[in-house]
Amino acid sequence: MVIDELKQNCIPQHVAVIMDGNGRWAELHGNDRIFGHRQGVDAVRSVVEGAGELGVKYLTLYAFSTENWDRPKDEVEALMALLINAIVQELDNLNDKQVKLLTIGDLSSLPADVQLKLAEAILRTSNNTGLHLIIALSYSGRWDILEAAKQIIHKVKIGDIVDDQLTESVFVNHLSTSGIPDPELLIRTSGEYRISNFLLWQIAYSEFYFTPILWPDFRKENLFEAIIDFQRRERRFGKTSEQIRS
Repeated sequence: MVIDELKQNCIPQHVAVIMDGNGRWAELHGNDRIFGHRQGVDAVRSVVEGAGELGVKYLTLYAFSTENWDRPKDEVEALMALLINAIVQELDNLNDKQVKLLTIGDLSSLPADVQLKLAEAILRTSNNTGLHLIIALSYSGRWDILEAAKQIIHKVKIGDIVDDQLTESVFVNHLSTSGIPDPELLIRTSGEYRISNFLLWQIAYSEFYFTPILWPDFRKENLFEAIIDFQRRERRFGKTSEQIRS
């Protein structure tokens, strides 16, 4: 089995995923795009289960970007309805598996009913002690950095921060992922080779894994394969191989 090849002492604590290919999967199966999004929920369920089995502490899923608002109105509305249904249907399962739900992004731009269901799900899973499942909604990396800059500018103006106190760690604490470690591994499905404005600051030293598998076909076994590939790499963070080995 694939899972038997994993080194249990080298499991990334944070995995981020760009879930791509729902629309193309639907077209290949002769259906509309929203059908592909519905099937993508099964992939989410499987990957969340697999991450929990391995002891991954944080799993961030790129569910809806700020740019996705430019998609056809009927698709956006269907996606929002699907999101609500998925939250309601999966809540008991998340609690059974001790999954703690979190969100990042411009949540104020979401429909009021989506905001309400999200807040309820976050509250009902807040005491869970297992995997932290972070859903990126109406999110973009540029938005995240810009919002952090705005917060810092405001604090400088009112005297909470002075110029010589503005360090990298201070900046990080104003990102939406404050308190969450940077992803060690970023996975993108569907064969595309780009990061699509996702976690731009946070993935500075992430390992990238690209797979041609369309998201609705992605399962926890594919997650295991990605982590096995990750475990074969040498992560140097600017140092030489000799420094790392010593």
